[in-house]
Amino acid sequence: MAEVLVVGGGLAGCEAAWQLAERGHEVTLREMRPVRSTPAHQTHHLAELVCTNSFKSEDVGNAHGLLKAEMRDLGSILLQAADVSRVPAGQALAVDRDVFAIAMTTRIDSHPRITVEREETTSLPPGPAVIATGPLTSDALTADIGKLLGDDGLAFYDSIAPIISHDSIDTGIAFYASRWDKGGDDDYLNCPMSREEYEAFISELRAADVYPGHDWENIPYFEGCLPIEVMAERGVDTLRFGPMKPVGLRDPRTGRRPWAVVQLRRENRSGGMWNMVGFQTRLRTGEQRRIFRLIPGLADAEFLRTGSIHRNTYLNFPARLNSYGAAPARPDVIFAGQLTGVEGYTESAASGILAGISMDRLLTSQEPALPPPTTMLGALMQYLRTAEPGRFQPMNSNFGLLDPLPEHVRDKTLRRERMVQRARDDFAAWMESLTTAASPT
Repeated sequence: MAEVLVVGGGLAGCEAAWQLAERGHEVTLREMRPVRSTPAHQTHHLAELVCTNSFKSEDVGNAHGLLKAEMRDLGSILLQAADVSRVPAGQALAVDRDVFAIAMTTRIDSHPRITVEREETTSLPPGPAVIATGPLTSDALTADIGKLLGDDGLAFYDSIAPIISHDSIDTGIAFYASRWDKGGDDDYLNCPMSREEYEAFISELRAADVYPGHDWENIPYFEGCLPIEVMAERGVDTLRFGPMKPVGLRDPRTGRRPWAVVQLRRENRSGGMWNMVGFQTRLRTGEQRRIFRLIPGLADAEFLRTGSIHRNTYLNFPARLNSYGAAPARPDVIFAGQLTGVEGYTESAASGILAGISMDRLLTSQEPALPPPTTMLGALMQYLRTAEPGRFQPMNSNFGLLDPLPEHVRDKTLRRERMVQRARDDFAAWMESLTTAASPT
């Protein structure tokens, strides 16, 4: 079997290395710590968790739980280590972070086909490689990746607005329309506000609790992507003349222009996810849900992703990478993990699993194979490769990503159950197809 280099000893890198080694390849896993540390890490262990110690829900009726079920099917090393380091957390999979990192490191170190090197990688390697260096990729390697991908191939911070499930929006209040009736009839959903509703919203926004940010996240704000709470502080009408301007819109309930409007833009082709236009924010997660549900039409909003602004190096996947995460000029170098625009521990790890499988198939003269978009992992990959390049932002797993059911199911619980069952069936069929393709004829 071939020799493969995996760069980055985080969750995605460990998963990719494990998948390749289990398929018979000799793997070198290169991690720059402790030779060179980062502002976020505290130890030399592989797969160190730098934020929360929770991998979120294990319930397959939850998007994160469904993704974990697919990862278990694929032999995830993260979930193996989590099982032996878990701490009580209800339906969530939470771990003792030190025990978890040691368990991951021990598994990697003890695999007979994995060699761990502790040194910095400053340029893309000449041979087959998986690059999973995360949001704190070193400057030298970032510069070399930039040369490969060209202008606009890299982003260096997230300016993320919340995303809301379409099913949770009250379309008796919110109405479909584009400004001045330009564009498609259903390109935007508009939440109209009266003067009283707008001023109450601004008052709550100004008093809201904001994340302070870490030292390595201190970034300058650009005028085109100011947090909404910063704009609100500049004056009571700043938002009304900015992202909440009502010009060119008419509330069909009154026939008049609203005092202010919150616009929601379709985030994916199926219309399951809608982005709050211009609502990038540093508000704490609970505050976002509380305050944004004051907006008419969003009282019962289900937030598929909350807003944020922080440093985060990631690639413009839909503009620069092929379906399995490689640049066309270097099909033997696959990018994985948070660097590709997935958000979250399990999403990053799942991306690493898929990168390892894709690399194995390339090295054994097979075409990379992605799960169907009816599965959580397949839907996440579909988002990465089909999102609009000019507006591409990192994404975590959520049911809004999945292809809709062929039939309309009004009951939300029943609809979710059917989507989960379809995902499990389709994922099993996809795995069977990989086994069949790999079997000798």
